[in-house]
Amino acid sequence: MGVQLGDLLTKKEIEFEELSGKIIGIDAFNTLYQFLAIIRSRDGTPLMDSKGRITSHLSGLFYRTANLIQLGIKPVYVFDGKPPKLKEKTREKRKEIREKAEKKYEEALKEGAIAEARKYAQQAIKLSDEMVEDAKTLLDYMGIAYLQAPSEGEAQLAWMCENNLIYASASQDYDALLFGSPLLIRNLTISGKRKAPGKNYYYDIKPEQISLQENLEALGITREKLIWIGILVGTDFNEKFKGIGPKRALELVKKYDSFDEIIKATNQTIDFDWKAVEEIFLKPKIDKQARIKEGKLNKEKLLEFLCEEHNFSIERVKNTVEKIETKLSERGVQSNLSGWF
Repeated sequence: MGVQLGDLLTKKEIEFEELSGKIIGIDAFNTLYQFLAIIRSRDGTPLMDSKGRITSHLSGLFYRTANLIQLGIKPVYVFDGKPPKLKEKTREKRKEIREKAEKKYEEALKEGAIAEARKYAQQAIKLSDEMVEDAKTLLDYMGIAYLQAPSEGEAQLAWMCENNLIYASASQDYDALLFGSPLLIRNLTISGKRKAPGKNYYYDIKPEQISLQENLEALGITREKLIWIGILVGTDFNEKFKGIGPKRALELVKKYDSFDEIIKATNQTIDFDWKAVEEIFLKPKIDKQARIKEGKLNKEKLLEFLCEEHNFSIERVKNTVEKIETKLSERGVQSNLSGWF
C-alpha cells in the first residue's frame, strides 16, 4: 500500500517528452499489481490464456513497456527480494483482506452486481511467484534490463538514483522518498484516461515528478523527520498512530526533535520498535554492486512466449515489436538496448 504522504507533497505534472533519453528505474511489484488491478473486464475477470492462467500483468508489462521505449524512455525494472521481518504483520493483514474480498467477489457475481464484483476483484489480486517469473521472462525476451533487489525494491531504486545509475525512481507509492530517492515519478505506466471509481466519467492521468530535496525544503524538515511522518501515518512496517493524519504528523515533527517526545506528547501506546522501522529506511538492505546489464530483443522467443504460450494476438504483438524495432533502429542500436546504458 505504501506510506500516505500525498497530501503533504508538491508534485510537478510533466510530459513524457521530458523523460526522453533518460533511464527510469521502475518498482516492478508495484507496477505489476497496478496492471493486475486495472486490466480486467467489467465484472472484474482478469485476462487469461487458454489454460486459465492470468495474463493481465503480462499484457500491461509488454504494451506499456513498448510505449515507454517508443517515447524514448529507458526502463529498468527492479524486483523485490526478501521483505524485512517487520513487514510480516502487514503481509498477513493483506492476505486476510484478499481472502475476504474473494468471497465478496463471488457473492457479487452471483447477484449480478457487476460494479461491486469488479471492486472486490481488484482488492483480491495476488502476485504469485509464477507471475513474477513470467514477467522476468518477458523482459528478457524484450531485451529490457531488470534487477533483483535483496529486499525492498524501492530501497534499491533509491540507492541507484542517488548514485546516478538511473534518473529517477518510478512507483505509485511514496516509500522511495523515505528511502532517499532524490526524484520520484508517479503515473509512468498508468497514464492515460481512467474511469473515476464508482462514477460515469473519465479523467486524464499524467506523469508527476516529485523532488525529495524541494519538498523537504518546502516542508521545513529533514529526511529523518519525513520518515517520522511516515511512521506516524503508517508504513508497511508499522501500524499508524491513532487519530494522526499527515498534516498533524507534520506539525508534530516540526515541534519536537525526538520521536520519543512525540510518543509522549500524543499519549500513544505502540507495540513496535519505531527505531527499527526508522533503520529500515535509513539503512536498508541493498546491492551496491548492482549494475544495469545490456539487453537484446529476441523477436522469435517473444512471439513464442506471448502468442503460442499465452494466446496473445499475433498480429498485435508483431505490430508492437515492429514499432520497438523501428524506435531502436532510429537510435542506431539495431534492436540492441546496450546502446542505451
